[in-house]
Amino acid sequence: MLSRTRLILVSVLILAAALTFWQTPLVSSQGLTVTAAYVDAPLPVDNPASPLWQEGMAVDVPLSAQIIVRPILPETRVKSMTARSLYNGDSLAFLLEWEDATDNSQTVRVQDFRDGAALQFPLLEGQPFFCMGQEGGNVNIWHWKADWQADMLAMGDVETAYPNMYVDFYPWTAESENPLTAEYTDVAYVTARAVDNLFAAPLRASPVEDLIAGGFGGLTSQGATGQNVQGYGVWQEGRWRVIFSRALTSAEEEDASFALDKVYSVAFAAWDGDNSERNGIKSTSQWVTLQFGKAGVAAAAAAAEQPAPAQKKPQQLILGRTPLWWTVLVLGTLLVFGVIGALIYYRLPE
Repeated sequence: MLSRTRLILVSVLILAAALTFWQTPLVSSQGLTVTAAYVDAPLPVDNPASPLWQEGMAVDVPLSAQIIVRPILPETRVKSMTARSLYNGDSLAFLLEWEDATDNSQTVRVQDFRDGAALQFPLLEGQPFFCMGQEGGNVNIWHWKADWQADMLAMGDVETAYPNMYVDFYPWTAESENPLTAEYTDVAYVTARAVDNLFAAPLRASPVEDLIAGGFGGLTSQGATGQNVQGYGVWQEGRWRVIFSRALTSAEEEDASFALDKVYSVAFAAWDGDNSERNGIKSTSQWVTLQFGKAGVAAAAAAAEQPAPAQKKPQQLILGRTPLWWTVLVLGTLLVFGVIGALIYYRLPE
């Protein structure tokens, strides 16, 4: 006859086998999910204070310092940010908010660094490394830069930081021109502009740079013709509020595209320029789930166009049975095992 110890062991094994067969987890945890809320209106792409943002659920995303590759700064300042998302059937927008005591949006001086934030999306199925992707697992990155935002209002230059500077001659200017206000047009002296480097662009079309990456050291801008992400940021009372927006789909292979019936991954990053954070010195999140909420009006309109079903659609079947049937079966099986095990346990002698 089985001893009590062996009986308990056999019961545990039988229970584990039953749970494994029916794929019933003993313990589960709910990861972070950003749900893009549907709004039947133009998205507030340049208004962080719009009431429409309240339609999206606020999700607090924890961030931590990038400590995988050098340069490393273990004590980055942005510890978390709040994320919301909206879509209207054509476009997708995110609102990111985080605490930052200083507005660092001027980088004319070599000792200055910008505030910034970024979104990252995998370009292939699955989740590559959450920090810049990996070889064979590229990611699409939308990088908002505070200084580019400021340049859209008034382009900063050396005389912005040093108003009393003096220049008597630049080789690309005529003698009759003021060197401080002359246009930089000769590409022989502005070589970065000649190769389509966005940092040398005379005007900013967006404060967001659209990039791809396939691991550390592989960050690449998509160039002027591939920039299709818009952004808008406001710093007020020690807090940044930054909007990212783009069409749901893109014809470019190196852009993330979104279908409303699928679930995606997104990661977040932030830089505090006052803390000399730049490049790989940043705060990052791990992957967060991105999904789309039901489009109430659009779904109702689509349903109205469909012919009325003859009868109520049955529940989705699993191996020929409904989910309710399997739930009852699992619970009943566990109950029977529990009762039998308890009766045998208490009737067996030591």
